[in-house]
Amino acid sequence: MAGVKALVTLAFSASIGLMFLILACALPQYNNWWPFFVLMFYVLAPIPSIIARRMSEDTGGSNSCKELAYFVTAALVVSAFGLPIVLARSPVAQPVIQLGACALVLAGNVVTFLTIWGFFIMADSDDVEYSMW
Repeated sequence: MAGVKALVTLAFSASIGLMFLILACALPQYNNWWPFFVLMFYVLAPIPSIIARRMSEDTGGSNSCKELAYFVTAALVVSAFGLPIVLARSPVAQPVIQLGACALVLAGNVVTFLTIWGFFIMADSDDVEYSMW
């Protein structure tokens, strides 16, 4: 039953993160859908780790496949945080998005990536039926 509670909690936190992202795009004072491109990073970030889990063996030592997956995942997460900052600061005279929208996207990034990380932690535990992922 603990696995179901964790899954429901993760689903709720993912919806909160997406709510922040949608608010950054749809509020009347922002009214700009450029921040929505961060969804691409939400989809792409877990893929290298999923592939590395399938291809690697747990031998206890360093595994180059897992290390490369961690590097690519970290690059995608940093890019997800960098995109709204770049959009909010360029061009200097007329930025693409406002700072309030940037803050909402960054808050959504924190919540969503913590949710993705929490799902991987939950899926790694042996007592949960979702560990086949």
